[in-house]
Amino acid sequence: MSTAQQVPDILSPEFAADPYPAYRVMRESAPLIWHEATGSWIISRYEDVERVFKDKGGQFTTDNYDWQIEPVHGRTILQMSGREHAVRRALVAPAFRGSELQEKFLPVIERNSRELIDAFRHTGSADLVTDYATRFPVNVIADMLGLDKADHARFHRWYTAVIAFLGNLTGDPEVTAAGQRTRVEFAEYMLPIIRERRDNLGDDLLSTLCAAEVDGVRMSDEDIKAFCSLLLAAGGETTDKAIASIFANLLLHPEQFAAVKEDRGLIPLAFAETLRHTPPVHMIMRQSATEVELSGGTIPAGATVTCLIGAANRDENRYRDPDRFDIFRDDLTTTTAFSAAADHLAFALGRHFCVGALLAKAEVETGVNQLLDALPDLRLADGYDPAEQGVFTRGPQTLPVRFTPAAG
Repeated sequence: MSTAQQVPDILSPEFAADPYPAYRVMRESAPLIWHEATGSWIISRYEDVERVFKDKGGQFTTDNYDWQIEPVHGRTILQMSGREHAVRRALVAPAFRGSELQEKFLPVIERNSRELIDAFRHTGSADLVTDYATRFPVNVIADMLGLDKADHARFHRWYTAVIAFLGNLTGDPEVTAAGQRTRVEFAEYMLPIIRERRDNLGDDLLSTLCAAEVDGVRMSDEDIKAFCSLLLAAGGETTDKAIASIFANLLLHPEQFAAVKEDRGLIPLAFAETLRHTPPVHMIMRQSATEVELSGGTIPAGATVTCLIGAANRDENRYRDPDRFDIFRDDLTTTTAFSAAADHLAFALGRHFCVGALLAKAEVETGVNQLLDALPDLRLADGYDPAEQGVFTRGPQTLPVRFTPAAG
């Protein structure tokens, strides 16, 4: 464990500024670190993180979410296992795949994207984060659920507080209190809407959740509220950061950007490589059910394990030249990049694989296509370097761009 002393602490400003060199040192010489401040074991190698997520032998649980997310969302699908998890997943999953997604929600995605772009396409300049990426996925989710988009500022405040709570690795009491307050406010907002919707079902996602039944099990008002809370936070923050990052990566690699503009069929490759190279979520926690041996040592039973996705996705034993952004790499499978068979780890893997992965893909592909259509000669604002920020979730906080304004 002595090498761990040379690794910048995950809570240090040096790490926050650029975690990638630290990730490399961890993978090479400290693949298992006991981290006192977060009370967790940190793992960074691809093979270890993949093993924890896939969890073939029932050695890892999501019991950590009892304290990590239940205080802000209520009890969610992420905490469940076995039949309870399978049934809840079967209740919510159909809305996020196949025909339901294509027929019901693709038009919602396209409309929301267009509305946001129309607000700045005539101006010649925009901030792709504040004017578009932070708004687009939240508007889509509100629209899908049949909520009032006029409440956008509230939704955004809530999901920002929730994400801050999840990433509150230092245990800042103010962040904790704001997260817990959000749970109360969201419940007060959502529960009356759920009750009203049960009496007046429509064709929105909230009505679908109210009416869904699997094996005689229906979702309670509390279940639905918790899932909506999770959907807003997980679906907002991550897609927001993915869109910002895909543009930052492409704008910094002009040849690849030119290729994508020329052939829009390359957008899924650019998204998959962005998820590998600069994933929106850099760490996900699990809990050990038994004593487990991983690279570098043994984790005791009942321990919190911090899986560094940002490190594992750049493991040189898994990807060639892993620090290079390359949408044409042949060691990342795009066809499976948005399924539980993905070989990057940005959506996790196994039974808790991100239920919204195809929704995210539809949002990102629609958004990138529409932005490229509407903003000719898109380029970074002069002298701007799109630096990433964040430790738990990470991406550019701002992305000022210039383009030729739309005529008329």
